[in-house]
Amino acid sequence: MTVHTGGCHCGNVRLGFSTELDPSQIEVRACQCSFCVRHGSRAVADPDGRLIISVKDEARLRRYQFGLRTADYLICRECGVYVAAIAGHDDAIARDDEARAIVIINALDDRERFNQEPVCVDFDAESKAQRQARRRARWMPVEINFG
Repeated sequence: MTVHTGGCHCGNVRLGFSTELDPSQIEVRACQCSFCVRHGSRAVADPDGRLIISVKDEARLRRYQFGLRTADYLICRECGVYVAAIAGHDDAIARDDEARAIVIINALDDRERFNQEPVCVDFDAESKAQRQARRRARWMPVEINFG
């Protein structure tokens, strides 16, 4: 597996995205919801990969929810960088095997390797159940470490 590292600008949040796929094989998605559009979000996930998120100071991590409230959008309170989204339970940052995530390639150190033209996606018409099922199928396992 290759590990693509990254994180927020100030270093409070670090990322490790493990995948056997070459970045050219991974679909880059540009969600068209108002939150993602405002952040210029380009996201990837590998259902057979894994995302490890390490947070130095949990108090400096903002967990933002909107819409159907089925995911936590992780933003560093210190520097404002949107790094990932996590879904899986009512408490989206549950620490178990059900949590799934996408990583925002703008937060990866080697973001230029993910050079596919982003596919614009719009999930506004999905029901809560449809959204959760899609994320279980397309997002990747995630582990979050604090401290």
